[in-house]
Amino acid sequence: MFNKSPLLPVLSAAVLAAVSMTVLASDAVLPVPQHIASAAPSPELEAVMLAARRYAAFWNSGDPAYAEQALAVDFTDRTLPPGREQGTAGPLQASRTFRGAVPDLKVEVTDMVAAGDRVTVRLHFTGHFTGQFGKVQGKGQAIDFQAFDLYRVVKGRIADNWHLEDNLTLLRQMGVVQQ
Repeated sequence: MFNKSPLLPVLSAAVLAAVSMTVLASDAVLPVPQHIASAAPSPELEAVMLAARRYAAFWNSGDPAYAEQALAVDFTDRTLPPGREQGTAGPLQASRTFRGAVPDLKVEVTDMVAAGDRVTVRLHFTGHFTGQFGKVQGKGQAIDFQAFDLYRVVKGRIADNWHLEDNLTLLRQMGVVQQ
């Protein structure tokens, strides 16, 4: 019977090692915060900060695999913008839409503060508005704005997110709102 195969533990270990190497390799390219303040180091706190860095990597790259690694299955956006779907589908859709407007989007973590199951990040978004945003076509305008997120992390994944973006600055830079 398959479950009694002597190769199963070897295959399982090989698969686990391959998955672990993939995760470790992807973690090596995660954004590194410019400034970190945290409680005393612990494995739990490292997991909290790793979830935040993976989510920042998602916004920086647009790669949904980072969002899937960072967000809990029951992820809740506590400051859900109108029209955005709740759960992991919301950030995935928001990223696709925003990258359609700013294809060269880059995100840096300027500050990270972590304690217990919470981590806050200050994110710096830059790029050029060359795509489409609603009915507005970009003309190459520089994009440079900040956002602030607070995450509650459970079992190494972001369960809750409260966020504020400097949307007024962004919309002015895009020419959607006049100064």
